[in-house]
Amino acid sequence: MTDTTSAPETGSKVATAIRARRDAGTGALIGYLPVGFPDLATSIDAAVTLAENGVDVIELGLPYSDPVMDGPVIQAATQRALAEGFRVRDVFTAVREITSRTAAPVVVMTYWNPVEQYGVRRFADDLAAAGGAGLITPDLIPDEAADWLDASEATGLDRVFLAAPSSSDDRLRQSVERSRGFVYTVSTMGITGARTDVDAAAHTLVDRLRAAGVEHACVGLGISTAQQVREVLEYADGAIVGSAFVRALADGGLSRLAEVAADLSSGAAVRP
Repeated sequence: MTDTTSAPETGSKVATAIRARRDAGTGALIGYLPVGFPDLATSIDAAVTLAENGVDVIELGLPYSDPVMDGPVIQAATQRALAEGFRVRDVFTAVREITSRTAAPVVVMTYWNPVEQYGVRRFADDLAAAGGAGLITPDLIPDEAADWLDASEATGLDRVFLAAPSSSDDRLRQSVERSRGFVYTVSTMGITGARTDVDAAAHTLVDRLRAAGVEHACVGLGISTAQQVREVLEYADGAIVGSAFVRALADGGLSRLAEVAADLSSGAAVRP
């Protein structure tokens, strides 16, 4: 297997975008939407809408029939996408279209089973060919990721592993060493969904990741307001928003999504 310890982020599109925001004195806003919701064409337009309204990195969710980490808003959207006939190959169409219309890097969030079923190297090759930046793999741990580590090395794709408040120091070190782009820092135990307060455990977890040598730690799960984005970016390199964007698209279409994205991105604005 390729040696991937302490993988450099020099060529990472995502790391470059996050670093630019950090160097400007703030942090990145990462926006999640599922592919195929409410239909494939609209989901492509929605991702572009995020980029046009201040979102720095696009996270495309690959709909899956057993989304154990997703809250009710995202579950309902992904089930709608599956009902509309979503197929795994559609994610490559979406990535290709989005990257042809915006410079924002696009990462795919997917449970591991669809990648294995498709073929790990084939998935990596097709994602890279479509212009994708990498994968977020919430249910794949670094010490069980040999095939993905090899495929991502061969294609230059980013690989984003998760860190949770319950993670041991050894697991955090593995996530830091094997991730490229950023480490997805889970702000609280549980499933996705907007919360009134972003768990204070996130701050402690980012401190632990810093001690383990992380370059970029981005916090997700529960962020739904510009104030929460601002608070997270006081200690993290990026804030990840999902349910708030999905709900906006579901309730008010692209126009409402644009409003919410612009509002949330104001939390990532450079402050005097």
